[in-house]
Amino acid sequence: MTDLSVADPAPQGAFARLLRRKLALFGLAIILLVVAGAVFAPWIAPFDPNEQMFDGLTIEGAPMPPGGQFLMGTDLLGRDLFSRILYGAQTSLIIGVVANGLALVIGTLVGITAGFFRGWIGGVLMRFTDLMMAFPALLLAICLAAIFEPSLWIVALVIALVNWVQTARVIYTETSSLATRDFIAAERTLGASTGRILFRHILPHLLPTIIVWGTLGISTTVLLEATLSFLGIGVQPPTASWGNIIFENQTYFQTAPWLVFIPGAAIILLALAFNLVGDALRDVLDPTQRGRD
Repeated sequence: MTDLSVADPAPQGAFARLLRRKLALFGLAIILLVVAGAVFAPWIAPFDPNEQMFDGLTIEGAPMPPGGQFLMGTDLLGRDLFSRILYGAQTSLIIGVVANGLALVIGTLVGITAGFFRGWIGGVLMRFTDLMMAFPALLLAICLAAIFEPSLWIVALVIALVNWVQTARVIYTETSSLATRDFIAAERTLGASTGRILFRHILPHLLPTIIVWGTLGISTTVLLEATLSFLGIGVQPPTASWGNIIFENQTYFQTAPWLVFIPGAAIILLALAFNLVGDALRDVLDPTQRGRD
């Protein structure tokens, strides 16, 4: 007998339909460009990102403007901005992937447990989720970052601890609906174990949602990391981060606007790129949209 209970997590032609969307292609191009810059930063960057060069400041001690050997100019300490932007991409992507991945795992575990078992277990888990959602994410992240000594991995952990709740709520709703379906009741009647039902039948149906939220969540993570670094409680100097580049150079906003504009534009473009790809994936993986492209 054919098993009809397992959803196709990646419908045939989904990737082809994704590539037909111009905005998604634009987003993918930006993501690939940033990833390539981050991966090959040691070979692309003309200078060490933390090197304070003697010719990196003007006679008056101001940052050098873009041009010449400094493609994007220098910062307030005479460091090459282009090199710091490249290494800052590493920071943003590492935190984006690690923090969002951890948040996705926590949210999925909480949501699928609460939605499948329901009862008092589901009630306790979802009330705790509601409690976490009641706190402003930025305020909670600031409090956690102030408690722990900021570092790359601590910042990733802090962001994960405040970002899992949205995933948990979505996964809970879908799991609750799936748990009442006829094929799940049939599996229980046949004596299937809880593990088989969860991993063989429930989880495959959730994969499209997990993929979409995993993509969209990276943009939120990148923005939150930049915000924490800008406030001085994120990744600490001299480690390059797009947020702390803005934080360090904000006093030169009027006299050297490129020091704020360039990292700010990088943050916005990367967040926009993941949003565009995530939105396209949501449409492509939605079974109700099949055949409408």
